[in-house]
Amino acid sequence: MRQFFTIAANAFMELIRQPVFLLLMTGSVLFELFLAVPYYFAFGDEPKLVENSALAVMLLSGLFGAVLSASSSLAREIRSGTALAVLSKPVGRAPFFLAKYLGVAAALTVLSYVNLVGVLLTSKMAFDAYGKTDLAALGIFAAGVVLAYALAGFSNFFLRRPFVSDAALGLVVLATLAAFLIFRFTTQMQSLGTVAHVDWRLVPAGVLILFALWILAALAIACSTRLDTIPTLAVCSAFFLLGLMSDYIYWKAGGGTGHAAWWASTLYSVLPNWQLFWLADALDMGKSTFHWVYVAKAFAYAAAYAGAVLAVGAALFEERELS
Repeated sequence: MRQFFTIAANAFMELIRQPVFLLLMTGSVLFELFLAVPYYFAFGDEPKLVENSALAVMLLSGLFGAVLSASSSLAREIRSGTALAVLSKPVGRAPFFLAKYLGVAAALTVLSYVNLVGVLLTSKMAFDAYGKTDLAALGIFAAGVVLAYALAGFSNFFLRRPFVSDAALGLVVLATLAAFLIFRFTTQMQSLGTVAHVDWRLVPAGVLILFALWILAALAIACSTRLDTIPTLAVCSAFFLLGLMSDYIYWKAGGGTGHAAWWASTLYSVLPNWQLFWLADALDMGKSTFHWVYVAKAFAYAAAYAGAVLAVGAALFEERELS
């Protein structure tokens, strides 16, 4: 068991030391805040538009992060021979494969946390046609990002520590601190003198997106046992797009009448239904009483689906020639 967690921890640290991971984390959270900067003409629905767009950025950045992390964690080690060197020790293939997935899932959790902080900030910074851009909040968060990079540069130059991982972990801490200062000490005015508040209902929505990313990570790492980065991205993108349309495909095949074709029922069971993890529509309709109960049910679905995919991936990895 100690070897399992050691491999998982090494996989996690290796991933957050990738420059692309830091760029993806920084770029996605800054773009989420940028969405709250321009003036929109959405007839009073500007905050909803900004929040939904920020959640979409969180999901898409997680998709790319899952594929890149899985490819860096497993496919590259298979090509370079690192996996063969590790497996020459008393480490089984299945524990090695599952430990790699745990490291990828932990890295995605860190990425999703920073993005969720950005989503909560956009819910407070968003304004309608009568408001204005919250420059104070932008300045505080930008200062946090610059300070995280500056501290990482200091530790790299004077302490010889890795810059990328220190910057990524520093961004986690300072983004949280900046969000606390913004929530506590800044005020954003909307129409008719009302004050904007943080929409905490976005927390369960972000947790659901994290569950979806864990499924995508399982798909990506299963594909990485046989495919390289670009084919893995293509397969995961296909699963993502087909999963978005799974309800429509099933309904067009007769599922609405209870007489769906066998292939439609099979496809509906195999494809992950991403709509189950998208809570933005329910938030727009004002539903807020069932979120955490629904999150628990979604976690069970995500765990079952990811477990099935990992079982297939472990079987593929067992048959993979590594020499």
